[in-house]
Amino acid sequence: MSSVKAFSVGKATFGDGRLTVIAGPCVIETPEHTMMMARECQQRAQAAGLDFVFKSSFDKANRSSIRSFRGLGMEPGLETLQRIKEELGVPVLTDVHDVSQVEPVAQVADVLQIPAFLCRQTDLLVAAAKSGRAVNVKKGQFLAPQDARNIVDKVREVGCEKLLLTERGASFGYNNLVVDMRSLPIMRGFGVPVVFDVTHSLQLPGGLGHATGGQAEYIEPLARAGVACGVDAVFMEVHDCPEKALSDGPNALPLARLEALLFMIRDIHELVRNATRD
Repeated sequence: MSSVKAFSVGKATFGDGRLTVIAGPCVIETPEHTMMMARECQQRAQAAGLDFVFKSSFDKANRSSIRSFRGLGMEPGLETLQRIKEELGVPVLTDVHDVSQVEPVAQVADVLQIPAFLCRQTDLLVAAAKSGRAVNVKKGQFLAPQDARNIVDKVREVGCEKLLLTERGASFGYNNLVVDMRSLPIMRGFGVPVVFDVTHSLQLPGGLGHATGGQAEYIEPLARAGVACGVDAVFMEVHDCPEKALSDGPNALPLARLEALLFMIRDIHELVRNATRD
């Protein structure tokens, strides 16, 4: 694996050779459901011996339809994430969409995530980088992996070294995405830990007309392939009942399939890490 500067976020570490899992439901549906999902995901990650970061969004600003559920909003959403941090002791990750959100969100979230559609918004990147929190930037579906170097430069320009780059697929015609696995080592070559967002890579953007479709049946093979490329973390949206999820259900991993997949990618990661040491 390429050399990157490792850093820790709570009990999770990125870039030191271990594999971290970032998982949770796409959006905070209710405080009770979100807490349950955080606990269930944490238990499965611990069973597999993987570092864990909980992910869920208080707002999904880029839904296909104006009638789509966006979340509980910032204040109740952050209260839910704070409770998860305190009761479970896990770091949390959530999205920010606007500069005005950065300061209040940074008081709770351990990782500020920049959505793919906003990855070139310089003011937002700089504000997140100055927050003192780790920053995860999703490479836009419209960017070549080489172009992500500019993201790294913007964030480092203001002194932030706790940066993650995430691959989540590239536009491939209409209503489809494809993952160029070369992007994972290319972006890791910039000296930052790289995350593979498996479930968003299997979206069919706008594929249902009023909403985004997905191909969750391919999560396991895509996850295996990404981990074999030497990523630092795997990002997966997980739901106990995807068919009833209020956001991104078609591409979410059913909770019942999570534990087996975590053991599988853990073993693949160890195989790759040991092979690169030889």
